[in-house]
Amino acid sequence: MLRFLVHYGIHFLVPFAVALLFYRKQWFKVALILLAGILIDVDHVFANPIFDPNRCSIGFHPLHSYVAIAGYVLLFLLEKTRIVGLALLIHILADSADCLLLRL
Repeated sequence: MLRFLVHYGIHFLVPFAVALLFYRKQWFKVALILLAGILIDVDHVFANPIFDPNRCSIGFHPLHSYVAIAGYVLLFLLEKTRIVGLALLIHILADSADCLLLRL
């Protein structure tokens, strides 16, 4: 239960918190972009089974690879793509927390 709450809390609550704290004037638009970071889970369709609650996504799925994560950091560092990079990094944070809790 803790794993579920942490994982989905980061996926769905952190985007709103970040948008409200750092992008107050455009919080709703930014929150939607940050929530859209979950779209990188499209790479799960290439796995068999598509969803395995006991599998760590990080390093397993293509859009969750370390090379992809480095790209997300680069997107975050560039001003024009910062919010998209942040969206993807929040997603990776959620999945990383899930992987850590999976090991407990």
